[in-house]
Amino acid sequence: MPSSPQMRVLFVCMGNICRSPTAEAVFRKLVQDEGLETHIEIDSAGTHAYHIGNPPDTRSTAVALRRGYEMDVLRARQVTRSDIETFDYVLAMDRDNAAILRQLAPEGLKEKPQLFMRFAADYGIAEVPDPYYGGAQGFEQVLDMVEQASAGLLTEIRRNLVAPRIR
Repeated sequence: MPSSPQMRVLFVCMGNICRSPTAEAVFRKLVQDEGLETHIEIDSAGTHAYHIGNPPDTRSTAVALRRGYEMDVLRARQVTRSDIETFDYVLAMDRDNAAILRQLAPEGLKEKPQLFMRFAADYGIAEVPDPYYGGAQGFEQVLDMVEQASAGLLTEIRRNLVAPRIR
């Protein structure tokens, strides 16, 4: 019987069809490659209900697939107050979504939502830009940023995991 995860990570953007599912897919692959999938639960959500039930944007999916990340099974959902209580990491793609998450958070958890790019401090950019209204290059840039921040996040989580065998 699988044990419950020791860490839970939630990625959040506005509609949950570009940035946050990209982060979910990238981070999921990193975690699987390290053999930590039973220790870390990964999900994504949006602050707005625009795209509930829809798959990720086809441009995000195409760019991710070219780099080996699968997103076709993901479906957009809206973040809930319970998510903020349940997940250990609630990571927003930008300041606006972080502010919405803090408003949604119960008392005592207002500071839990953080910017995802804090895990890629060397990148020099605090927010993952929304590529939705831009061209293909924007989706490539988002994926570059997400890959770097995901690596930093995994490094931190590995330090905080209690029992897994770490290679």
